[in-house]
Amino acid sequence: MSGDVTLTCRDCGQGFTFTAGEQDFYAGRGFSEPTRCPDCRAARRAERDRGSYSTGGGYESSAPRAPRQMYEAVCTGCGNIASVPFQPSADKPVYCSTCFEQRRGANAGGRRFASRGRY
Repeated sequence: MSGDVTLTCRDCGQGFTFTAGEQDFYAGRGFSEPTRCPDCRAARRAERDRGSYSTGGGYESSAPRAPRQMYEAVCTGCGNIASVPFQPSADKPVYCSTCFEQRRGANAGGRRFASRGRY
């Protein structure tokens, strides 16, 4: 087992200790040594979990999503009006949430259904 090593954080520039135990842990899992101190790693992880992590390529994953366009259709199963996130076509059946779930449950062991409630 090697001894503790002091590394310099690439974000804050402060030195931090990479202990012998951490070195063994990283090596055992094939990880390279850390380039950020524990505080900067935790801050970066928190940013990523909040969805505001920038990949450096200008892409910001926290951009708000536009509201989804919904369409109305008559449910093939019960005849009620269903609101669906795709443009219904006359040649494919459309099901409301209740009928879709009932059909999915009845066919759980059978064929797999396409997404968005269309079969």
